[in-house]
Amino acid sequence: MGSWVDHVVWWQVYPLGFLGAEKELASVRGGLNRLPRLRGWLDHLISWGGNGLLLGPIFTSASHGYDTEDYFQIDPRLGDGADFDGLVAACRDKGVRLLLDGVFNHAGRSFPPVAQALAEGPGSAAEEWVARLYDTDGVITADYFEGHDSLITLNHRTARVQEFVREVMLHWLRRGIDGWRLDAAYAVPAEFWAAVLPDVRREFPDAWFVGEMIHGDYVDYVQRSGLDSVTEYELWWAIWSSIDSINFHELEWTLGRHAGFVEDFLPLTFLSNHDVTRVASRIRDDRHWSHAVALLCFLPGVPSVYYGDEFGLEAIKEDRPHGDDAVRPEMPPERGLFDHSHPEV
Repeated sequence: MGSWVDHVVWWQVYPLGFLGAEKELASVRGGLNRLPRLRGWLDHLISWGGNGLLLGPIFTSASHGYDTEDYFQIDPRLGDGADFDGLVAACRDKGVRLLLDGVFNHAGRSFPPVAQALAEGPGSAAEEWVARLYDTDGVITADYFEGHDSLITLNHRTARVQEFVREVMLHWLRRGIDGWRLDAAYAVPAEFWAAVLPDVRREFPDAWFVGEMIHGDYVDYVQRSGLDSVTEYELWWAIWSSIDSINFHELEWTLGRHAGFVEDFLPLTFLSNHDVTRVASRIRDDRHWSHAVALLCFLPGVPSVYYGDEFGLEAIKEDRPHGDDAVRPEMPPERGLFDHSHPEV
Protein backbone atom coordinates (compact mmCIF):
# COMPACT_ATOMS: atom_id res chain seq x y z
CA MET A 1 0.00 0.00 0.00
CA GLY A 2 1.32 3.42 -0.91
CA SER A 3 1.48 6.50 1.26
CA TRP A 4 -1.52 8.80 1.72
CA VAL A 5 0.57 11.40 -0.13
CA ASP A 6 0.10 9.40 -3.34
CA HIS A 7 -3.56 10.40 -3.31
CA VAL A 8 -3.62 13.92 -1.87
CA VAL A 9 -4.53 17.08 -3.80
CA TRP A 10 -3.75 20.21 -1.81
CA TRP A 11 -5.67 23.46 -1.66
CA GLN A 12 -3.12 26.09 -0.66
CA VAL A 13 -4.44 28.99 1.42
CA TYR A 14 -2.59 32.06 2.71
CA PRO A 15 -4.67 32.56 5.89
CA LEU A 16 -3.79 36.18 6.74
CA GLY A 17 -4.96 37.26 3.30
CA PHE A 18 -7.82 34.79 2.88
CA LEU A 19 -9.32 35.84 6.22
CA GLY A 20 -8.74 39.58 5.79
CA ALA A 21 -6.36 40.00 8.72
CA GLU A 22 -4.77 43.31 9.62
CA LYS A 23 -1.39 43.99 8.03
CA GLU A 24 0.37 44.50 11.37
CA LEU A 25 -0.01 42.57 14.59
CA ALA A 26 0.55 45.77 16.58
CA SER A 27 -2.82 47.11 15.40
CA VAL A 28 -4.73 44.19 16.96
CA ARG A 29 -6.36 44.41 20.38
CA GLY A 30 -7.61 40.99 21.43
CA GLY A 31 -8.29 37.81 19.49
CA LEU A 32 -10.45 38.05 16.38
CA ASN A 33 -11.26 34.35 15.84
CA ARG A 34 -11.23 34.39 12.07
CA LEU A 35 -9.80 30.90 11.67
CA PRO A 36 -13.18 29.10 11.99
CA ARG A 37 -14.23 30.73 8.69
CA LEU A 38 -11.97 28.25 6.92
CA ARG A 39 -14.22 25.43 8.04
CA GLY A 40 -16.96 26.86 5.85
CA TRP A 41 -14.76 26.28 2.80
CA LEU A 42 -13.91 22.62 3.39
CA ASP A 43 -16.93 21.38 1.42
CA HIS A 44 -15.79 23.59 -1.46
CA LEU A 45 -12.31 22.05 -1.29
CA ILE A 46 -13.85 18.59 -1.51
CA SER A 47 -16.29 19.58 -4.27
CA TRP A 48 -13.59 20.04 -6.92
CA GLY A 49 -11.57 16.99 -5.85
CA GLY A 50 -9.24 18.34 -3.18
CA ASN A 51 -8.56 16.44 0.02
CA GLY A 52 -5.75 18.41 1.64
CA LEU A 53 -5.49 21.90 3.15
CA LEU A 54 -2.05 23.49 2.89
CA LEU A 55 -1.98 26.55 5.13
CA GLY A 56 0.44 29.44 4.95
CA PRO A 57 1.79 30.90 8.21
CA ILE A 58 -0.63 30.83 11.16
CA PHE A 59 1.76 31.51 14.07
CA THR A 60 2.12 34.86 15.80
CA SER A 61 4.10 37.24 13.60
CA ALA A 62 4.67 40.96 13.31
CA SER A 63 3.20 41.34 9.83
CA HIS A 64 2.99 38.93 6.87
CA GLY A 65 3.48 35.67 8.75
CA TYR A 66 7.04 34.96 7.72
CA ASP A 67 8.46 37.15 10.50
CA THR A 68 7.47 34.77 13.28
CA GLU A 69 7.41 35.94 16.91
CA ASP A 70 5.97 32.86 18.63
CA TYR A 71 6.00 29.41 17.04
CA PHE A 72 3.70 27.89 19.65
CA GLN A 73 0.78 30.34 19.44
CA ILE A 74 -1.82 31.03 16.76
CA ASP A 75 -1.61 34.58 15.44
CA PRO A 76 -4.23 36.68 17.35
CA ARG A 77 -5.31 38.13 14.01
CA LEU A 78 -6.51 34.63 13.09
CA GLY A 79 -7.75 33.25 16.40
CA ASP A 80 -6.51 31.02 19.17
CA GLY A 81 -5.65 27.42 20.01
CA ALA A 82 -9.28 26.38 20.33
CA ASP A 83 -9.98 27.72 16.84
CA PHE A 84 -7.07 25.69 15.50
CA ASP A 85 -8.25 22.51 17.25
CA GLY A 86 -11.69 23.06 15.79
CA LEU A 87 -10.22 23.32 12.30
CA VAL A 88 -8.23 20.11 12.83
CA ALA A 89 -11.37 18.31 13.99
CA ALA A 90 -13.37 19.58 11.00
CA CYS A 91 -10.65 18.42 8.61
CA ARG A 92 -10.59 15.00 10.24
CA ASP A 93 -14.38 14.70 10.02
CA LYS A 94 -14.25 15.37 6.28
CA GLY A 95 -11.15 13.32 5.50
CA VAL A 96 -9.02 16.37 4.71
CA ARG A 97 -5.28 16.28 5.42
CA LEU A 98 -3.64 19.37 6.97
CA LEU A 99 -0.18 20.78 6.24
CA LEU A 100 1.36 23.76 8.05
CA ASP A 101 3.99 26.23 6.88
CA GLY A 102 7.17 26.05 8.96
CA VAL A 103 9.31 29.18 8.73
CA PHE A 104 12.55 27.84 10.19
CA ASN A 105 15.17 29.48 7.99
CA HIS A 106 14.59 32.84 9.65
CA ALA A 107 12.53 34.49 12.37
CA GLY A 108 11.16 37.95 13.05
CA ARG A 109 13.12 40.55 14.99
CA SER A 110 10.67 40.14 17.89
CA PHE A 111 11.24 36.40 18.28
CA PRO A 112 12.60 36.49 21.87
CA PRO A 113 16.04 34.88 21.31
CA VAL A 114 16.57 37.04 18.22
CA ALA A 115 15.45 40.17 20.03
CA GLN A 116 17.89 39.41 22.85
CA ALA A 117 20.77 38.81 20.44
CA LEU A 118 20.07 42.08 18.60
CA ALA A 119 19.84 44.00 21.85
CA GLU A 120 23.03 42.60 23.39
CA GLY A 121 25.21 42.08 20.31
CA PRO A 122 28.19 39.75 19.89
CA GLY A 123 28.89 37.81 23.06
CA SER A 124 25.22 37.65 24.02
CA ALA A 125 23.95 34.42 25.53
CA ALA A 126 21.46 34.37 22.64
CA GLU A 127 24.10 34.75 19.95
CA GLU A 128 23.95 31.03 19.13
CA TRP A 129 20.43 31.54 17.76
CA VAL A 130 21.39 33.78 14.84
CA ALA A 131 23.64 33.07 11.89
CA ARG A 132 25.88 36.12 12.49
CA LEU A 133 25.87 39.24 14.63
CA TYR A 134 27.75 42.42 13.77
CA ASP A 135 28.64 45.38 15.96
CA THR A 136 29.58 48.37 13.84
CA ASP A 137 30.36 51.32 16.10
CA GLY A 138 27.62 50.28 18.49
CA VAL A 139 25.06 49.48 15.78
CA ILE A 140 24.02 45.81 16.06
CA THR A 141 23.01 44.05 12.86
CA ALA A 142 22.67 40.43 11.75
CA ASP A 143 22.46 38.31 8.64
CA TYR A 144 19.16 39.24 7.00
CA PHE A 145 17.27 36.80 4.81
CA GLU A 146 17.50 38.04 1.21
CA GLY A 147 18.12 41.58 2.40
CA HIS A 148 14.96 41.93 4.52
CA ASP A 149 16.02 43.45 7.83
CA SER A 150 12.85 42.17 9.50
CA LEU A 151 13.87 38.56 8.79
CA ILE A 152 16.84 37.35 10.83
CA THR A 153 18.57 34.21 9.57
CA LEU A 154 18.80 31.52 12.24
CA ASN A 155 21.96 29.59 13.03
CA HIS A 156 21.28 26.12 11.69
CA ARG A 157 24.62 24.77 12.88
CA THR A 158 23.73 24.89 16.57
CA ALA A 159 22.09 22.10 18.52
CA ARG A 160 19.84 24.64 20.26
CA VAL A 161 18.16 25.76 17.04
CA GLN A 162 17.88 22.17 15.85
CA GLU A 163 16.27 21.17 19.15
CA PHE A 164 13.85 24.09 19.01
CA VAL A 165 12.66 23.32 15.48
CA ARG A 166 12.22 19.68 16.44
CA GLU A 167 10.06 20.77 19.40
CA VAL A 168 7.90 23.00 17.21
CA MET A 169 7.35 20.28 14.62
CA LEU A 170 6.39 17.71 17.23
CA HIS A 171 4.08 20.11 19.08
CA TRP A 172 1.86 20.72 16.07
CA LEU A 173 2.01 17.16 14.81
CA ARG A 174 0.71 16.12 18.22
CA ARG A 175 -2.08 18.65 17.75
CA GLY A 176 -3.20 16.76 14.65
CA ILE A 177 -1.45 18.06 11.53
CA ASP A 178 -0.13 15.70 8.85
CA GLY A 179 3.16 17.34 7.96
CA TRP A 180 5.09 20.48 7.13
CA ARG A 181 5.87 22.71 4.19
CA LEU A 182 9.32 24.07 5.03
CA ASP A 183 9.68 27.65 3.88
CA ALA A 184 12.90 28.74 2.14
CA ALA A 185 14.39 25.27 2.51
CA TYR A 186 16.73 26.18 -0.34
CA ALA A 187 18.54 28.55 2.06
CA VAL A 188 18.88 25.96 4.84
CA PRO A 189 21.79 23.48 4.86
CA ALA A 190 20.50 20.02 4.03
CA GLU A 191 22.37 18.72 7.06
CA PHE A 192 20.06 20.71 9.35
CA TRP A 193 16.99 18.71 8.31
CA ALA A 194 19.02 15.51 8.48
CA ALA A 195 19.69 16.30 12.15
CA VAL A 196 16.12 17.38 12.99
CA LEU A 197 13.86 14.92 11.19
CA PRO A 198 14.86 11.45 12.47
CA ASP A 199 13.43 12.04 15.97
CA VAL A 200 10.29 13.56 14.47
CA ARG A 201 9.79 10.61 12.14
CA ARG A 202 10.20 8.12 14.98
CA GLU A 203 7.03 9.50 16.55
CA PHE A 204 5.24 10.37 13.30
CA PRO A 205 6.43 7.96 10.59
CA ASP A 206 3.59 8.90 8.21
CA ALA A 207 4.17 12.66 8.35
CA TRP A 208 5.16 14.41 5.10
CA PHE A 209 7.92 17.02 4.85
CA VAL A 210 8.24 19.11 1.69
CA GLY A 211 10.86 21.82 1.32
CA GLU A 212 10.51 25.01 -0.69
CA MET A 213 13.12 24.77 -3.44
CA ILE A 214 13.45 27.02 -6.48
CA HIS A 215 16.50 26.00 -8.51
CA GLY A 216 19.23 23.49 -7.85
CA ASP A 217 19.74 19.76 -7.65
CA TYR A 218 16.43 18.59 -6.23
CA VAL A 219 17.43 14.93 -5.95
CA ASP A 220 20.67 15.68 -4.14
CA TYR A 221 18.97 18.00 -1.66
CA VAL A 222 16.22 15.51 -0.83
CA GLN A 223 18.70 12.69 -0.39
CA ARG A 224 21.04 14.66 1.88
CA SER A 225 18.30 16.37 3.91
CA GLY A 226 15.96 13.44 4.48
CA LEU A 227 12.97 15.44 3.27
CA ASP A 228 10.23 13.64 1.37
CA SER A 229 9.95 16.14 -1.45
CA VAL A 230 10.45 19.69 -2.67
CA THR A 231 8.40 22.27 -4.55
CA GLU A 232 8.78 21.96 -8.32
CA TYR A 233 9.41 25.59 -9.27
CA GLU A 234 11.14 24.71 -12.52
CA LEU A 235 8.10 22.74 -13.70
CA TRP A 236 5.79 25.58 -12.56
CA TRP A 237 7.65 27.94 -14.85
CA ALA A 238 7.82 25.50 -17.74
CA ILE A 239 4.09 24.73 -17.70
CA TRP A 240 2.77 28.27 -18.06
CA SER A 241 5.69 29.57 -20.13
CA SER A 242 5.57 26.75 -22.69
CA ILE A 243 1.83 27.21 -23.14
CA ASP A 244 1.97 30.99 -23.32
CA SER A 245 4.87 31.06 -25.79
CA ILE A 246 3.86 27.85 -27.61
CA ASN A 247 7.34 26.48 -26.97
CA PHE A 248 6.91 22.94 -25.71
CA HIS A 249 10.61 22.21 -26.04
CA GLU A 250 10.90 24.11 -22.73
CA LEU A 251 8.46 21.75 -21.04
CA GLU A 252 10.11 18.69 -22.59
CA TRP A 253 13.55 19.79 -21.36
CA THR A 254 12.28 20.39 -17.83
CA LEU A 255 10.54 17.04 -17.66
CA GLY A 256 13.71 15.33 -18.87
CA ARG A 257 15.88 17.19 -16.37
CA HIS A 258 13.79 15.98 -13.46
CA ALA A 259 12.88 12.52 -14.72
CA GLY A 260 15.15 10.96 -12.12
CA PHE A 261 13.52 12.98 -9.37
CA VAL A 262 9.95 11.90 -10.02
CA GLU A 263 11.01 8.24 -10.22
CA ASP A 264 12.03 8.34 -6.56
CA PHE A 265 10.13 11.31 -5.08
CA LEU A 266 6.82 13.00 -5.81
CA PRO A 267 7.44 16.76 -6.10
CA LEU A 268 4.86 19.32 -4.97
CA THR A 269 3.53 20.74 -8.24
CA PHE A 270 1.53 23.94 -8.68
CA LEU A 271 0.42 26.62 -11.15
CA SER A 272 0.29 29.54 -8.69
CA ASN A 273 1.09 30.25 -5.07
CA HIS A 274 1.23 33.12 -2.58
CA ASP A 275 4.52 34.44 -4.00
CA VAL A 276 3.89 34.57 -7.75
CA THR A 277 1.56 36.03 -10.35
CA ARG A 278 -1.52 33.84 -10.82
CA VAL A 279 -1.53 31.43 -13.76
CA ALA A 280 -4.65 33.07 -15.24
CA SER A 281 -2.63 36.29 -15.55
CA ARG A 282 0.41 34.46 -16.95
CA ILE A 283 -1.33 32.70 -19.82
CA ARG A 284 -2.70 35.42 -22.05
CA ASP A 285 -5.13 33.26 -24.02
CA ASP A 286 -7.72 32.07 -21.53
CA ARG A 287 -8.61 29.14 -23.80
CA HIS A 288 -5.38 27.53 -22.59
CA TRP A 289 -5.94 27.80 -18.82
CA SER A 290 -7.52 24.35 -18.86
CA HIS A 291 -4.45 22.97 -20.63
CA ALA A 292 -2.28 24.13 -17.73
CA VAL A 293 -4.67 22.46 -15.28
CA ALA A 294 -4.50 19.23 -17.32
CA LEU A 295 -0.71 19.24 -17.10
CA LEU A 296 -0.85 19.85 -13.35
CA CYS A 297 -3.17 16.89 -12.90
CA PHE A 298 -1.56 14.40 -15.27
CA LEU A 299 2.16 15.02 -14.80
CA PRO A 300 3.85 13.14 -11.93
CA GLY A 301 3.72 14.95 -8.62
CA VAL A 302 1.57 15.98 -5.68
CA PRO A 303 -0.66 18.74 -7.09
CA SER A 304 -1.51 21.91 -5.21
CA VAL A 305 -4.21 24.38 -6.25
CA TYR A 306 -3.80 27.92 -4.95
CA TYR A 307 -7.02 29.32 -3.56
CA GLY A 308 -8.94 31.30 -6.18
CA ASP A 309 -7.29 29.62 -9.15
CA GLU A 310 -10.23 27.23 -9.32
CA PHE A 311 -12.37 30.29 -10.08
CA GLY A 312 -9.97 31.65 -12.68
CA LEU A 313 -8.93 34.60 -10.52
CA GLU A 314 -6.35 36.88 -12.07
CA ALA A 315 -3.70 38.83 -10.12
CA ILE A 316 -0.22 40.15 -10.84
CA LYS A 317 2.41 40.21 -8.12
CA GLU A 318 4.06 43.62 -8.07
CA ASP A 319 7.49 44.61 -6.79
CA ARG A 320 6.43 47.31 -4.35
CA PRO A 321 5.36 47.62 -0.71
CA HIS A 322 2.36 45.33 -0.14
CA GLY A 323 2.90 44.01 -3.68
CA ASP A 324 1.72 40.59 -2.49
CA ASP A 325 -1.75 41.86 -1.61
CA ALA A 326 -3.15 41.26 -5.10
CA VAL A 327 -2.22 37.58 -5.07
CA ARG A 328 -3.32 37.06 -1.44
CA PRO A 329 -6.93 38.34 -1.47
CA GLU A 330 -9.60 38.06 1.18
CA MET A 331 -12.41 35.58 0.50
CA PRO A 332 -15.97 35.62 1.85
CA PRO A 333 -17.00 33.63 4.93
CA GLU A 334 -18.02 30.58 2.92
CA ARG A 335 -18.07 29.26 -0.62
CA GLY A 336 -21.76 30.01 -1.22
CA LEU A 337 -21.14 33.75 -0.93
CA PHE A 338 -18.45 33.85 -3.61
CA ASP A 339 -19.06 36.02 -6.69
CA HIS A 340 -20.21 33.55 -9.35
CA SER A 341 -19.18 35.92 -12.14
CA HIS A 342 -15.67 34.45 -12.00
CA PRO A 343 -15.29 31.67 -14.60
CA GLU A 344 -14.20 28.43 -13.06
CA VAL A 345 -11.17 26.79 -14.64
